[in-house]
Amino acid sequence: MIKQHQRAGGFAALIAAATVVVGLGMFAFVLSDYAIGDPVPSEAVAFLVENEATIYVWNIITLIVFSLVLVVAALALGERLRDGSPGLARAGTAFGLIWAGLLIAAGMVLSIGYGTVVETYGADPVQAETVWLAVDSVGNGLSGGMEIVGPVWVLLVSIAAIAHGLLPKALSYVGILIGACGLLTVVPALEDVGAVFGLGLIIWLTWIGIVMLRSEPELVDG
Repeated sequence: MIKQHQRAGGFAALIAAATVVVGLGMFAFVLSDYAIGDPVPSEAVAFLVENEATIYVWNIITLIVFSLVLVVAALALGERLRDGSPGLARAGTAFGLIWAGLLIAAGMVLSIGYGTVVETYGADPVQAETVWLAVDSVGNGLSGGMEIVGPVWVLLVSIAAIAHGLLPKALSYVGILIGACGLLTVVPALEDVGAVFGLGLIIWLTWIGIVMLRSEPELVDG
């Protein structure tokens, strides 16, 4: 049963990494005019109206799909680490599940809210801008405009794994590095460091997935 859970967690981590790759690709090549910086509300709404389907798919992939597989990966990682560092493993699992819940909420808010913006735009473009500002602020807050919960999960998992070798040490150190970079986004002047967390998350999740698919957890003394 443990092996089945670990394999499920490994596949989930790989799928999560793939959603980040797709999301960043769409961000860079399709949605950069909308997603980078602080767009003028009128321009943002006009872009949203013209590209509603694309933005909807982006939200589904990066928020809904990612969060669903994150639940599986977080539970499997917690199970893998619990014998070595039970307290940290439980805390890490909790933060992983909280992060998934926040992202699901963000995905629902943005998907429904943007639909309302598009519907409102035809009758009252100015009101549509007001709705967009509210929806975008709430969605951005939930989804990680300021990264806290996700980096804490990565940090706790990585620290929990180090003492007993339940993950490769190099992988754990990578997790600590990208988790720390994610937390730096709480400082407004360092918010661009969040890109390191996003890119690093691809490497970390992919590595996690491969390890969980290839090896059983094996407790090693200190």
